[in-house]
Formats: sequence, structure tokens, C-alpha cells
Amino acid sequence: MGLLWTIAEVLVALILIIASFLLTAIVSEAYRRRHNNTHVDAHAIFEDPNSLKQVPCPHIHDPAEKYLSLVIPAFNEEYRLPGALDETINYLQQRAAKDKSFTYEVVIVDDGSADATKRVAFDFVKKYTVDNVRIILLGRNHGKGEAIRKGMLHSRGELLLMLDADGATKVADLEKLENQIHAVARKEFCLGESAASDSSFRISDMPLAAFGSRAHLEEKALATRKWYRNFLMKGFHLVVLLTAGSGIRDTQCGFKMFTRAAARKLFTNIRLKRWCFDVELIFLCKWFGIPMIEISVNWSEIPGSKVNLLSIPNMLWELALMSVGYRTRMWKISN
Repeated sequence: MGLLWTIAEVLVALILIIASFLLTAIVSEAYRRRHNNTHVDAHAIFEDPNSLKQVPCPHIHDPAEKYLSLVIPAFNEEYRLPGALDETINYLQQRAAKDKSFTYEVVIVDDGSADATKRVAFDFVKKYTVDNVRIILLGRNHGKGEAIRKGMLHSRGELLLMLDADGATKVADLEKLENQIHAVARKEFCLGESAASDSSFRISDMPLAAFGSRAHLEEKALATRKWYRNFLMKGFHLVVLLTAGSGIRDTQCGFKMFTRAAARKLFTNIRLKRWCFDVELIFLCKWFGIPMIEISVNWSEIPGSKVNLLSIPNMLWELALMSVGYRTRMWKISN
């Protein structure tokens, strides 16, 4: 009996030591990242591959010059990017042909790719001009969150859409998010049905966010996935609920749209660089009181996903950092 008590005491001591070490590490790293919302913040310069001239681009604080910006983060996507870009640009051109007031840009952010992603992207710039397709080169890999942040901060749209380079979500579904943003703008800000025809109305001035969602596909996914993946997914959702609160069922869908006013508040404050930046966006939306709309979108599994079991510890680490950083006020939020 005495031996069992000794073993139990040793185990409790070890658990307390490990917990203390983890808490210390989390607090230290959260403190180190307190100014991380300014990382990789050099002003972006776009190169025109046709003239070899550099084209400076505006900042998110500048007035919008396009109606729609599409921000595509790309890390080693030389094989999946061409198909996604072809589909995206075909849709945009067809829409522009029908509506002369519809203007757009595609901003590809190369997150330090080691393959031919940069060459593939520049081929599209040459074909469609630097006014419609632009590339930001981060130089080295920083993470999807940083790539999207950089693209958002240097986009020109009234509406800004982030979407993945694999084309898992059909680009035409952006109209679902767009229409809901306009509908909520009319309702929330009492603009009335005539707002769209009012020359003083700018959707870019209304802070709103629309999140594409795969939640309607969850039942089918639960039936086809391995039990341990379902267990990990449920556990992750629980941690997200405790960290950012309720409101959005599918936080990780890579298809999200923001008005320029919302993007200005969110992406000048975001600190997480990798997978959990989506959760931070939801936390910040709640902080600023930005209305969030969750909308079902078409989605298909594309081979080559970069999310795996090893991503889970990193996600939990980032969620812990976010929780400690914001709740202790170490991470300041600027308006």
C-alpha cells in the first residue's frame, strides 16, 4: 500500500512539473508574440513580368480600387494551382463580360514554395496582366495564416475573398457569400432595398464577414472517416468552442469573405501564422462586433492536403497561445 502511494505521489509530481513547464512555455511564447501583428510587414511590390517594371500596390487602409479581390495562399502548389486559377479566372471574366461595373483582381501569395509555384503563377500574370493577377513572394515559408494576412493587407477590393489553391470549393459559390453580405448590410445598417443603387453606398465601409461552411457535409464525413480522425475532430471542435466561443460550426473552411472595413480591423491585428488563424479571426470578429454569416458551400476532397495528424499538436499550441495572449491582455487589439 505504501509503495502504491509513493508511485501515485511521484506521478502527481511529474504531472504538476509537466503542466508547470507547459504553462510557462505558453505564457513566454505568448509574451514573445505580443507584437506579432506587425510581422512580415514590408510594403508589397508587384513585378509586371511583361514590362519588368515594379508596380506598387495600395494598403488595406487605402480606398478600394476594385470590387472584388481573391486572395490565394500557395505553398508548393505547382500541380494544383493551374486548374484552380483557370476555373477562377474563367468565372471572373464571364462575370465581367456580363457586368461592366464588375472589377476584380487575383492575388496569389507564394509562401516560400520550393517547387515551380512561382513560375506557374507568373505565367498567369503574363497572360492576364498585372492589373488582374498579382503575386506576393514571401521568400520563405511562414504559414497559411501569414500568407492570407499579407494578401489581404495589400488587396484593392471592396470585398475580399480568401480561397484555397486546390480548388476544393467552387469559385462560383462566392456569390452566396456576396449576396448574404449585401443582404445583411441592408438589414443591419438600415440601408433599405435601394441601397445598391445609391451612389453613396459602399459595401466596403460596412464591417461584415461571411464564412463558407462544410457543416452540412459533416454527417456523411463522420460515416466515411476513420474513428480516430472523428475523435480528433470532435476534440478540436471542443477546444475551439472553449477558446473562441460558439457561433460558427465550421471554423476551418478556407472560403471566407470580408468587406474591406472588416478586413482592415481583422488582418491588422491577427497574430497566428498557421492553421488556427481561422479561429483567431472568429475571436476578433466577436471582439469588434463584426456580424458573421455562415453559409453552406459546395466542397470536394482534393488529393494533396497538407493537414495531417502532426498538425494537431501545432493547432492546440496555437489555440493555447491565443487564449493566454488575449485573455491576459498581452496581445493588444488596435482599432
